[in-house]
Amino acid sequence: MKILLTNDDGIGAPGLAALLEAVAGLGEVVVVAPQSVQSGASHAMTDRDPLRVVPYDLPGARSAHAVEGKPADCARLGVCHYATGSDWVFSGINAGGNLGVDAYYSGTVGAAREAAILGRPAIALSQYIRDADTLDWERSSRWATEVIGQILTRKTKPGLFWNVNLPDPLDDAHTPAIVVAPLAADPHTVGYHLGEDVSGTSVFHYRGRYQDRPRPRGSDVDVVFGGDICVTPMVLDVSACDLGGGPFTACGLPA
Repeated sequence: MKILLTNDDGIGAPGLAALLEAVAGLGEVVVVAPQSVQSGASHAMTDRDPLRVVPYDLPGARSAHAVEGKPADCARLGVCHYATGSDWVFSGINAGGNLGVDAYYSGTVGAAREAAILGRPAIALSQYIRDADTLDWERSSRWATEVIGQILTRKTKPGLFWNVNLPDPLDDAHTPAIVVAPLAADPHTVGYHLGEDVSGTSVFHYRGRYQDRPRPRGSDVDVVFGGDICVTPMVLDVSACDLGGGPFTACGLPA
């Protein structure tokens, strides 16, 4: 198997090293990742500046390349240039959850989505952090190995990719289940909100604690906050033409 790895935390991030360890033994691995942190980049592309790429020493990879660009740039460079013929693209492991509407903002998920656009099955993996002091990347790597292995056995189809979130259980001895659940899409379930401009200077900041966000029952937030691994299948086609209300009349304006 030929595997492309990328992320949005930067090529030197511990989560990427954990993912590299998780896929060891699955096949030939090439890493193409941002040179610097690109969290929150979503599906942004670098279309006005050159994409500079430099080699990077990353034990365990056949080759590794650091890119002055976004996660989606890295996925495209990998699929089209540095890891042509790749069978799977894995993005992560992100330091922090990508739950609910985070999936739309996430550079980790954006890279997986870009891979799916290019016809590659892809998995975005994120590690929810309840308490930074208890973060265990070795544990994250073991869980990633298990969930990736199970996804690989399932049938895939064009345009399908996976959003995986790993928990940070209260009980270190807890063995998490792997649960398929939808995104918590309610706008009230976001983790952060714009604070008030109390100073009158038109300066705003996002406020809030990720752990305090609502957890609708049965949603991905609920699963991960409950200590289990959440797998959310996602598709590229989000159009809803059947809800458009029938055909439109001609515009009536001159060409």
